[in-house]
Amino acid sequence: MNTESVSEPSSLTRALLARLREAIHAAGGWLPFDRFMAIALYEPGLGYYANQNPKFGQMPAGLAGQGSDFVTAPELTPLFGHTLARQVAQALVATGTDEVWEFGAGTGALALQVLDALAAMGQAPRRYTIVDLSGSLRERQRETLARHADRVRWADQLPERFEGVVLGNEVLDAMPVQLLHRVGGQAEGVWHERGVALDDGGALVWAERTTDLRPPLDIEGPHDYLTEIHPQAEAFIRTLADRLQRGAAFFIDYGFPEAEYHHPQRHMGTLICHRAHQSDDNPLADVGEKDITAHVNFTGIALAAQDAGMSVLGYTSQGRFLINAGLMEVSKDAGPRENAMLGKLVNEHEMGELFKVLALAPAASAEGWVPIGFTAGDRTHRL
Repeated sequence: MNTESVSEPSSLTRALLARLREAIHAAGGWLPFDRFMAIALYEPGLGYYANQNPKFGQMPAGLAGQGSDFVTAPELTPLFGHTLARQVAQALVATGTDEVWEFGAGTGALALQVLDALAAMGQAPRRYTIVDLSGSLRERQRETLARHADRVRWADQLPERFEGVVLGNEVLDAMPVQLLHRVGGQAEGVWHERGVALDDGGALVWAERTTDLRPPLDIEGPHDYLTEIHPQAEAFIRTLADRLQRGAAFFIDYGFPEAEYHHPQRHMGTLICHRAHQSDDNPLADVGEKDITAHVNFTGIALAAQDAGMSVLGYTSQGRFLINAGLMEVSKDAGPRENAMLGKLVNEHEMGELFKVLALAPAASAEGWVPIGFTAGDRTHRL
């Protein structure tokens, strides 16, 4: 069984462990993993996304004074946001809206790139709203976006009704997941939900209970099988569908369609942690000090959207999407460094294939246009 880190825990980790122990005791000694993940990432002041530790950047902690745990596309190069802005501009016109909403804006780098590019096109939105659960990042975002202060605002949650173009870059992967573990093969295996408990010394340990929950596909094979299901991300999409009256939404994240996600060979699931640009598979260690994430089941997200009345406008790889949207033109004057970063965005062995883009829209906003990012290589039929 994995336990908490053997190294001396930081004061932040000690405080978060105390909160987790309280939650485990209150739940009767066993906490489902999605509730553990929610506390580990979002507990006010203590969770990974709610504390003050640096997270985003190209260099790990201790190097170049830019301690960070991982890098996202906007931190790699502004070419990412400048190209995405072309898609945003088309979507604003096609849906007759004048606002942009971004979920989980991180450092504000993507917002800055999109706003700068839209302004250069003469299509600056009336308002750019950032919806972010992490209050600790808000001041950094304010500094980054100072020159667009007249257009940017922040919200802690979605309003009951709104319109506009929605952006979510690496948002769905950070939503808590449930873990399902089949012990034994397809024919006679027993499914368990994996959660977190405490050992006699108070350390975090894995613990499982039998469950009626199942992944969306039968998993062939005689082997044990661990996977994730995504009720919170799917519930988020249903809420978005209920409240977005007009506009479109673009989600960019790493993941797979359902048949690949639950492939028999993917028997260890996709859950992973990130710290100082290194990865590990033990979310019970160093809680609050590292990211916990799982790949996105894009089929489940698309079906949740459709069931709630939204249309799927397109689905493709990040590389294909950016090329369709005009990355080559945007980067025509780029220097050697920017061209190297461009390669990371589109190459199949880098982010270009692992990351996908899914576009959704309310039915009333879906007719009469094709988003430029999906004009070639659309994979909607593979969802």
